[in-house]
Formats: sequence, structure tokens, C-alpha cells
Amino acid sequence: MNRRVVETPVGPLTLVASGRGLREVLWAAQGEPSHDSDELGAAAILDAAATQLEEYFAGRRRAFDVPLDLLGTEFQVEAWLALAEIPYGGTVSYGEQARRLGRPHAARAVGAANGRNPLSIVLPCHRVVGSDGSLTGYGGGLDVKLWLLEHERAAARADR
Repeated sequence: MNRRVVETPVGPLTLVASGRGLREVLWAAQGEPSHDSDELGAAAILDAAATQLEEYFAGRRRAFDVPLDLLGTEFQVEAWLALAEIPYGGTVSYGEQARRLGRPHAARAVGAANGRNPLSIVLPCHRVVGSDGSLTGYGGGLDVKLWLLEHERAAARADR
């Protein structure tokens, strides 16, 4: 089984990988992985993902470059990959994310796709907020979403 639990400042995260890339980053409350694999190469991907998450939490990593193996609809994958384009320490609304995808009336669909994002933190859905700037649902909980946003803002300020 190619999964690994890593301890982080926001609690344990379960990483799941295939031989092609990282498939899931799960919060403890999310239960068991929806996909599992024993493919060759997955251990190296798990090593890279664990290292990159450690760097992120230490304030030394702004973006992840571990290979990904996303399993979802074409629209979901498009929405998930767009999350990586949101600047570190910043936020966008669901409507803005929909506009960036060329689908200005798809804010609810974007929200639904983000709600199924299998790669929390790596594909930073925590950077998407309500149209009024309010924090909205997050798999790790709103307290964790707030922690991640504050962590990024503090690290970005320290870089100046």
C-alpha cells in the first residue's frame, strides 16, 4: 500500500500515491483513501510529497512540484489545477476562480469541484473564499483554513 501519514502543525495528513503521482492528501476526519496503489515509484513520490509539505509548513516552500495523478472529471481536474495558480498568501473568490476558468457563471460548480479536491494544501483550495471574503467550507475545518492563510501571509511578509 502506498500511503504515508505525516504529522503537521494542522494535524496528521495521509498521503496516497500511485507510480504516476500524488493522488490524495487526506485529513484524519476524511477516513480511508478512496484510491490505493502498490505501484512501483509511489514510494519516491510519497517521499517528495512529505518533504515538500515539511518545507511548506516551515515557510520555505510557496508551490508544490511533486507529480500529480488526479482522478476526477475533466471539469474537476481543470478546477483543481487552477488552484495552483492562486498566489501564495492570497485569496480569490469562487466567482473569480470560475472567471479564470473561462466559465463566469460556474461559481457553484467550482465550489463543488473544490469541495472534492483530493490534494488539500498541495492544490490550495484553502485560498478560495466567499465573494465577500468570508471563509467557507474546507475539508480540514475552517480553523485550519484560517491557520493556513495566516501561515502563508506571515511567511510572505517575512520574505519582504
